[in-house]
Amino acid sequence: MKLLQSLLFVTAICHCRGADQSGGGWMKALDGKLPIHRLSIPGSHDSGALLEPFPGTAKCQSLTIAEQLAAGVRFLDIRCRHVANTFDIYHGAIDQKLTFEGVLGTVSAFLTANSGECVILSIKEEFDPANNTRSFEQTFDTFVAKDPDRWWLKSLLPRLDQVRGKIVLFRRFPTSSEGKGIDASKWPDNTKFTAPPLRVQDHYRPANATAKWREFESLLKEAATAESDTLFVNFSSGSVSTLGIPSITAISTPMNQQITTYFAARPKGHHGIIVMDFVDVGRCRLIYETNLGSR
Repeated sequence: MKLLQSLLFVTAICHCRGADQSGGGWMKALDGKLPIHRLSIPGSHDSGALLEPFPGTAKCQSLTIAEQLAAGVRFLDIRCRHVANTFDIYHGAIDQKLTFEGVLGTVSAFLTANSGECVILSIKEEFDPANNTRSFEQTFDTFVAKDPDRWWLKSLLPRLDQVRGKIVLFRRFPTSSEGKGIDASKWPDNTKFTAPPLRVQDHYRPANATAKWREFESLLKEAATAESDTLFVNFSSGSVSTLGIPSITAISTPMNQQITTYFAARPKGHHGIIVMDFVDVGRCRLIYETNLGSR
């Protein structure tokens, strides 16, 4: 009997890993009763930031949104500048030549083709608004109204089977009423904090990569042992400045190397949402395959 159980377990692992080597369908093999806060989820920081005026200053990703989703990313960090009653994607003051409508089109197309997946969409207002006749929230509502069934807008942390095929709103903007998405609007700057149901590490101005890793690893360990209904969101991103010039890659390069080493040695467990600069297929796979030990 034990031999049969072992064979079935190995078969299940092989099926899950072989189902979609690109990472496009890793959630579909998981038990739908699992709550999303008990998963390890690859995420991308400033997901639309592919452009920069000077190397190392604004670009956070090398893959497009579609390529990130295919690699296994299920948490997208979308920064929206509110201009003329619509949203354009920015990183600080840098226009990324991408629209929120385009992002939603990409995410919806992915979910239509991969109905066993969900995408957690973090939405934050970025840079200065201009030429608007309504609030950021009101403009957001117009996008939801175009396809309301696509969205999970409840404040409760859902089970996976409740949100397959859906966009889960992770809201980093204030609203006029309670209960619109997972409330992440109370976000202290440049620190680690708790804002139930969230536990977040977003220290993006560390002294150096070593200091950043210490904070990042500390929250990884918290998430792995937590028993409460808490969604851990752990940013590996940051930048350091030399002579006043910021460098994103001075943090992202060593952090990504350490993330690869860390997860290669830990094939099981739940670690929360891991939000990275310059995501790639291999690192995403190391993270989402730890969910095999949570079934």
